[in-house]
Amino acid sequence: MDLQSPADSSKPSFRHLGLVLRVALFIVTVLFCQQVIPVILLWLNLGLLVASTIGLFLTGLAANLVTMRIFDRRPITDIGLGTGSGAGRNFSIGLLFGAGSAALMLLAPLLARTGHLVARSPSEFSWGSLVFYLAILVFGAAGEELIFRGYAFQLLVERIGAFATVLPVGVLFGLAHGWNPNATQLGIVNTILWGILFGYAFLRSHDLWLPIGLHYGWNAVLPLFGVNLSGLTIEVTRYFYRWDLSPLWSGGAYGPEGGLLTSVFVIVLFFAIARAPIVPQTAAIATVLNEPA
Repeated sequence: MDLQSPADSSKPSFRHLGLVLRVALFIVTVLFCQQVIPVILLWLNLGLLVASTIGLFLTGLAANLVTMRIFDRRPITDIGLGTGSGAGRNFSIGLLFGAGSAALMLLAPLLARTGHLVARSPSEFSWGSLVFYLAILVFGAAGEELIFRGYAFQLLVERIGAFATVLPVGVLFGLAHGWNPNATQLGIVNTILWGILFGYAFLRSHDLWLPIGLHYGWNAVLPLFGVNLSGLTIEVTRYFYRWDLSPLWSGGAYGPEGGLLTSVFVIVLFFAIARAPIVPQTAAIATVLNEPA
């Protein structure tokens, strides 16, 4: 018979308590910062787009730094932001897949004449605004990945398993977008699929560069064609996109992410990410991913 000492038998409880405390502090910090930081940025008259994107980034950064500093004293690079060999390649693959799939999804209806680019009147387009928009959206994509695929996510992958973490966090990611303007049930389902895809991208690369690139590429291209991004209208070009397709396919006022076209492209991206020449990094937190499959 294998007898355990009282100290040995209590170790799993301490490990579970440590996990709960870390994840709870992470969530509380996210909720607090998301209520405070955007308000401060708006008070500084930085505009809604800056307040939302930079606010997301600072929220994600604060949640990771605070939790890691208090419990583990880890560097921020341990969550998958290292600059080792393959990091740039993973980001580039994500960027190519995200931007390419968004462009293809919107170019196909144009070629089939079921989508049309219509000139805005009046138009406030400027090259400076376009460059600013492309730069600022990097922070929004990085912020959401820091929150949903950062320290807490990676701890859960390590302790309860990869797919037991990816699915529920993907659901939370989708539900978090349910408060966006013109959100629909299909839009939320598609966003859940995106959340699962981003989680799967992390499992493939063991870093945040691949999901950040994928996330940013998609987000950056949609408004360039004049469509709404998750219900938000961002006017950065002289044109808007007019659909001849029904809202079931086009997404209606929510934008393409609320339509079946996006559903198809997200599913295709799962297969693309599975076959892409990604360079797996050494995971510092979810070390279980470093073990041979």
